[in-house]
Amino acid sequence: MYAMEAPPDNDVLWARSLHFTHRDGSPGLAGISLGVRQGEIVAVSGPRGSGKTTLLRCLSGLVPVCSGEVWFNSSPLHTLGPAARERLRRERFGWIDPEPVLVPELNVWENAALPLMLRGAGRRRAKVCALEWLERLDVGDKARCRPRALRHAERQRVAIARALAPGPEVLFADEPTAPLHHADRTHVLRTLATAARSHGITVVLATQDPDTAALADRTVALLDGRRVHTVHLPDVPDAEGRAACSLSA
Repeated sequence: MYAMEAPPDNDVLWARSLHFTHRDGSPGLAGISLGVRQGEIVAVSGPRGSGKTTLLRCLSGLVPVCSGEVWFNSSPLHTLGPAARERLRRERFGWIDPEPVLVPELNVWENAALPLMLRGAGRRRAKVCALEWLERLDVGDKARCRPRALRHAERQRVAIARALAPGPEVLFADEPTAPLHHADRTHVLRTLATAARSHGITVVLATQDPDTAALADRTVALLDGRRVHTVHLPDVPDAEGRAACSLSA
């Protein structure tokens, strides 16, 4: 055992010797250590099954690590209980899934404003902020639509607006542009990067897409749950046509 040591002051996220094992006994992470500076955009790259999503889930407190340390703003996250981790995620973190999960009973702007209202913001203030982000992501004209009326790519844009609207300190993005047509990815990625830099948001994103990884300040490559110097990322096929097939689900 080693003595618990506080991370460097300029690292908003800091992890040491993270190990995680899935419920079926398969290894997820095997001794990952890294630091992420304030305002930095870090891409976690690697093939499917390399541990990218697991790392993001551990860094965000979504799941507890089996062993190792995770620190946020020089405070230990790995020692927090479930309720404290949930409060931290709600108040300080944002999360984007590869598949947009929106509340079907709410319209688009209400979905985007939901995290703000959960934090206690008034409905009018939350709506103004949500509409601003929806406009930036080119779905402002869909503000009063229900999610079922949107294309898959439009729903993902709404999910990204929802994650950015509360101004999180750290945004965790798990394959954020996976459902988007190649032509859409560039615009959304630029919007995401510009927003992060202008608002001082730290971004940790998982991706198999070399173009997405190239957006970051630096890349952390994973293979079989371990950090490696480099890893080949295959070209990602266009997902828009595939995703559209599931709209009626």
